[in-house]
Amino acid sequence: MTLFKPSHLPDLTKRAMAPSPYAWFVVALLWLVAMLNYVDRLMITTMRDPIRADISITDAQFGLLTSVFLWVYALVSPFGGYVADRFTRRGVITASLLFWSAATFLTGLAHTFHQLLWARALMGVSEACYLPAALALICDYHPGPTRSFATGVHMSGLSVGAALGGIGGYLAERIGWRAGFERLGIAGLAYGLLVLMTLRDADSKFDLPASATGDVEDKSGAAMMLTWLLAKRGFQILFVVNILVGMSNWTLYGWLPTYLKEHFRLGLGAAGLSATGYVQAAAFVGVFAGGFIADRWIRTNRHARSLTPGVFYMVAGPCLFAAASTHALPLAIMGLIVFGLARGAFDANHMPVLREITRDRYSATGFGIVNMVSCAAGGAMVYVGGALSDAHVSLARIFQLCGVALSIVGLLLIAISRSGSTKISDPVRR
Repeated sequence: MTLFKPSHLPDLTKRAMAPSPYAWFVVALLWLVAMLNYVDRLMITTMRDPIRADISITDAQFGLLTSVFLWVYALVSPFGGYVADRFTRRGVITASLLFWSAATFLTGLAHTFHQLLWARALMGVSEACYLPAALALICDYHPGPTRSFATGVHMSGLSVGAALGGIGGYLAERIGWRAGFERLGIAGLAYGLLVLMTLRDADSKFDLPASATGDVEDKSGAAMMLTWLLAKRGFQILFVVNILVGMSNWTLYGWLPTYLKEHFRLGLGAAGLSATGYVQAAAFVGVFAGGFIADRWIRTNRHARSLTPGVFYMVAGPCLFAAASTHALPLAIMGLIVFGLARGAFDANHMPVLREITRDRYSATGFGIVNMVSCAAGGAMVYVGGALSDAHVSLARIFQLCGVALSIVGLLLIAISRSGSTKISDPVRR
């Protein structure tokens, strides 16, 4: 049995197996959008001190800025995925970029905690629509053996953006935190116009048309697919995986700069870049390595797209636990690097694994659902981290729990390969 069956892809032509130059142009175009996505959302985490000096807030309130973003992002994510599946992925991607860039600009104009909170909530609404649409569009253009690598290339933009998010501390020191947000917002608006002029949706032949399946594109068809998804063991496992990954990732994103600054006595800028730079550089390598390994391994093992990140996380969990348990900065950085490699391997194969579980035309909706639970769990943990910090509880304990959680993630991803995750038949077609 092969992963790409004729019943799923009706015509595996040379063009389908070898994507066109424009298919790679789409990846390149969206790479920069992905980078801006993470720069804009994470820059605030390295601006804690100047923001608190300018606007009187507690650590719990500062954590709430990221938590509210994630909770709103989580609630809107399934809707954003559904709109991308139902209408046009190009339109959702472009509108998302323009709106979140405007929200970034407005963040620099905030003068009270509640204004900051509203700006972050608006950013959560707009950014939630991007990733499900973008990943689905890339998979539309890459239906064959380049799928994980193409996804990985795009996700490397998130890694670069997260790493550059650490520049927020330096921007705050040199031009002020407000000017940093305003200039990033203007840059995003300008690039959004370029995306609007150059991006187009994929040919419908990358998925079965409704006429070929007898499927009627209505609410009952979508409800049937949603019911099937939630009842499928592979999707249930992926659901839990995203909860644990979201809790671990966002705890590190939200509080690692503060932890490094206080635990290892680093300066604001050095802590920000150490927290994001090493992890994201490793994640950048991980998305390429994870995509390459999965695309090659799948020639002999149809479960390679879930096994690849599973093995990575089995190694990363103990390494992250050790990084949170040491007082030696070099050892901590080594553990964070291994964590970054595993996170990158997972990002490269996340949507490809989902495409093995669900029908292509509903993949953005499916991603929106798992993205929702991931961000909701992550937002809760960021707030818990702030509350514990106010209560003088060491963040090292939470990071150790994250290491344990990621070891469980590795086991669950390996379990997906035994759950019948490969798409053999389509319930909507029956």
